[in-house]
Amino acid sequence: MKISDENVVQQIQLKNEEALDYLVITFGGLLNGIIRKYINSHNQDVEECFADVLVSIWFNIDSFDASKNEFKQWIAAIAKYRAIDYLRKLDHIQHHTTTTEITDRLLNQPVRSNHSEDVSILLNELNDTERAIFNKYYLEGIPTDELANDLQVKPSWIHNKLSRGRKKLKNILLKGEV
Repeated sequence: MKISDENVVQQIQLKNEEALDYLVITFGGLLNGIIRKYINSHNQDVEECFADVLVSIWFNIDSFDASKNEFKQWIAAIAKYRAIDYLRKLDHIQHHTTTTEITDRLLNQPVRSNHSEDVSILLNELNDTERAIFNKYYLEGIPTDELANDLQVKPSWIHNKLSRGRKKLKNILLKGEV
């Protein structure tokens, strides 16, 4: 059967793979443009997001309601929100990498005599509780569950203190205050 604008939704519902080819040929430029509006990084990220959009259309076609909007608008909305989600994921990965790099470089290195003073000065920027948690977790290698038991708090509280402390130290390092 020849796929057209009139029967593309029905063909996707019937799981006709030729309908995906039609989508790419007919609406690929639109979807790609929407994705590129939000994701300004490598082509690989755009392509991965584009594939996610196609998968979303394929598996969620039953939620399309022709009485509410046109198919073109519906797939454009999917592309927009998938791109935003993908961008959030990229930002989260980048933020996590930055925080991890700082943590690895400064806190997970074995403390040598010439660096111990630098680490001490840096850790002095934290309050007493944060400093104690940082020392035990990063310098002594005590796991968060054990720290939580020792301090009689939830592990999430320990993670929260570590996260806030890393942010504080990152800001101090970026401003060059130490």
